[in-house]
Amino acid sequence: MSNPIVSTEQLSFEYPDANSIAFPDIHIEKGQHTLLLGDSGTGKTTLLNMLGGLSRPKTGHVKINDQDLSLLSTSKLDKFRSQYIGFIFQEAHLLKNLTLLENIKLAQSLAGKKVDVNQIHQVLKLLQLDHKTAAYPNELSRGQLQRAAIARSVINKPALLIADEPTAALDDTNTNRVLELLMDIADTAGSTLLITTHDKRIKDQFSKMYILK
Repeated sequence: MSNPIVSTEQLSFEYPDANSIAFPDIHIEKGQHTLLLGDSGTGKTTLLNMLGGLSRPKTGHVKINDQDLSLLSTSKLDKFRSQYIGFIFQEAHLLKNLTLLENIKLAQSLAGKKVDVNQIHQVLKLLQLDHKTAAYPNELSRGQLQRAAIARSVINKPALLIADEPTAALDDTNTNRVLELLMDIADTAGSTLLITTHDKRIKDQFSKMYILK
């Protein structure tokens, strides 16, 4: 039985004073980790923003976990996003005046969930960050910041976990480590992973792939 986490139909987007961009229909089943591959300028970030409810399409529909995002008000969309979609951006975007633990507590609170410190410690232990709970973002290395961003994105066990260019700046060894980590943490959280990238090195590790041209 079909159980799509992501389903789109006839999506297009238009920036002011620019041509409209049309996108292929996307259908991703629960647990079907997927790669969205394309060179710079092919609309990867635009599509990511529509899938995450950060931008509204000109035409078409986005369904996440069977919820049509276009039917949600702005406030309901914000709540839905915090509960069902996790983002891992190229920069960690942690609040600089909060510790690592406080940043992740905040992610739970914003999703309307009870703060669960035990769960936070479990996730941080998986990511080898459990000794850094009291550290502020400027006290973390680049690799630790990336793992901290992953921790924050999966703490609410989102249905969809979106990672934007997670391997673009990494060498081959660290690329493989980060991919393995993302897949393992997504499986542990029960999330479906969607990676957007121009990094063709990783395409053989995905059975499901969309190519933007």
